[in-house]
Amino acid sequence: MNNLQLPQKDMEKEIALLESFIKSDIDARELKRAIAVKMALSGNIYHEISQILGVSNFFVGYWKKQFKTKGIAGIKLGHKGSKGYLTARQNTEVIEWLKNKE
Repeated sequence: MNNLQLPQKDMEKEIALLESFIKSDIDARELKRAIAVKMALSGNIYHEISQILGVSNFFVGYWKKQFKTKGIAGIKLGHKGSKGYLTARQNTEVIEWLKNKE
């Protein structure tokens, strides 16, 4: 058994973890990744998954490997966005100004 194959009990735990993640409020890209991995773990063929989700076979294999090595964190978006230019105080002042503007 290679490092990407698990006993049935462990696979069921991973699928349950993915189902919980899918039900949470996540980005569409993360959702597609999670569904692809869940389908792959459930025994679907990569070609079928890629046709259903409109992705490549590589996409399915890549995100499955990321999930196996890093867990849910492996399929989450990696970027956090840029830091804002305004301080928290300036941001509050702008919001208040906009609320009071006619």
